[in-house]
Amino acid sequence: MQMRFRGRLTKGAVSLKNARVQRRTFLGGVAALAAQACGNKQGGATKIAVIPKGTTHEFWKAVHAGAVKASRETSVEIVWKGPLKEDDLKEQVGIVESFIAQGVSGIVVAPLNDKGLLPPVKAAKQAGIPVVVFDSALQGEDHVSYVATDNVAAGKLGGERLIKALGGSGKVALLRYLEGSASTSQREQGFLEAIKGASGVSVVSDNQYGGATTESAHSTSEALLLAKGADKGELAGVFCPNESTTFGMLLALRKLGLAGKVKLCGFDASEKLVGALREGHIDGLVLQDPMKMGFLAVKTMVQHLKKEPIEKVIDTGAQVVDKENMEQPAIQALLAPDLKPYLEP
Repeated sequence: MQMRFRGRLTKGAVSLKNARVQRRTFLGGVAALAAQACGNKQGGATKIAVIPKGTTHEFWKAVHAGAVKASRETSVEIVWKGPLKEDDLKEQVGIVESFIAQGVSGIVVAPLNDKGLLPPVKAAKQAGIPVVVFDSALQGEDHVSYVATDNVAAGKLGGERLIKALGGSGKVALLRYLEGSASTSQREQGFLEAIKGASGVSVVSDNQYGGATTESAHSTSEALLLAKGADKGELAGVFCPNESTTFGMLLALRKLGLAGKVKLCGFDASEKLVGALREGHIDGLVLQDPMKMGFLAVKTMVQHLKKEPIEKVIDTGAQVVDKENMEQPAIQALLAPDLKPYLEP
């Protein structure tokens, strides 16, 4: 009886010992993986993920070039990856989460939505991965810096240019971009504030959204122009807050035979938009500096990783281009930046 009891006790003690050994082995493995990840982030090459809103517009190509320039000057590695379309929030969230899992040194992101990116950015912070937000604002305080155009001020510039083109009087429409996009919402706000200051100009439509593609913007633009009597001379001007809405509106104006008749002020530059500016089909474009934005976003992240002081908000500037100043060298550098040294092998 006593021997059987002792036998059971010995067997139980051995099982308990084995369980403790297995647990220590498991925890040791987890600790080793954590240490390896930490070592990769701290001791290996600095790898920074750069995540744009999309990858098709000319604006993002210039941002990419600026990021590459910064990576070369600071001797860090960047990985450029973003959604194909600028309305694919789910994909952008997945990309951020993937880079967190990889244990990159830092994440630089242009949020598609000012709220939708909050959870993954918070997760990055909790994982010890700092985040720099650029181009479009993100709510919360989990990112270390925000690098962008002062979008309200830029929108005001667009409104002032349209007022000038109209001679201070006429009915105008605002074609919005996409709900939840902080940068364009702020431009739209700035535009409307500028129009309020012009007693002779009135806004007859400000609730239509062009969407994330040129195709959707074109369709919405055509419907908006016809609904507001642009073909009957009842609409004098239009403002668009980004590249795709500007081009979509341009196509609609051309299709209806109204290009140059209805004044158009837009945002950002591409070869086709610059051509339309020369033709007189666009009266003004508010230009950001996307190369500078990409450069400063990456450089700010590198400075933070080196524990150097950085600004919480960095304004990359904006200005209006029209026929009068478009040939100036400084404007030409913004209209047609040389991206080849950075984007071609």
